[in-house]
Amino acid sequence: MIYIDTSCLIKLLVREPESASVRELVNREDTVIVSSLAELEAEIQLKAGYLGGQFRASQWREHLSKLAALRNFQPFRFVSLGGAIFQTALRQNRRAGEIHCRTMDRLHLGAMEELGSRRIMTNDDPQATAARDLGFEVVLPARS
Repeated sequence: MIYIDTSCLIKLLVREPESASVRELVNREDTVIVSSLAELEAEIQLKAGYLGGQFRASQWREHLSKLAALRNFQPFRFVSLGGAIFQTALRQNRRAGEIHCRTMDRLHLGAMEELGSRRIMTNDDPQATAARDLGFEVVLPARS
């Protein structure tokens, strides 16, 4: 089981340099957890891409359709999150010492802990550092 953060989830929807590597790594997994946080963040990034002129409205709708379609395919498991992730993220942050982690990244790590995942797929180096500090295994597609 692996938790996929938004930096990798987006690469399954929009062709980017590490997209092939993310797909290959996903195909090796039994379960890929997509939290409601990652889903929300992906939708917001896709909308920003459309509004910022990165892609046309038809492409935006296609990307959103791909995201929705992932619900129907293995190994993806979409999971809703409760409010406890905020307390978990706060606790993690207070114990982090000198390790800096941005808010959304910390919330992803809190979600992982709440969901019982010990592995994360990310392309975000600061998040990877914070995850390792918590004892999580990190899979970095950009380096695979």
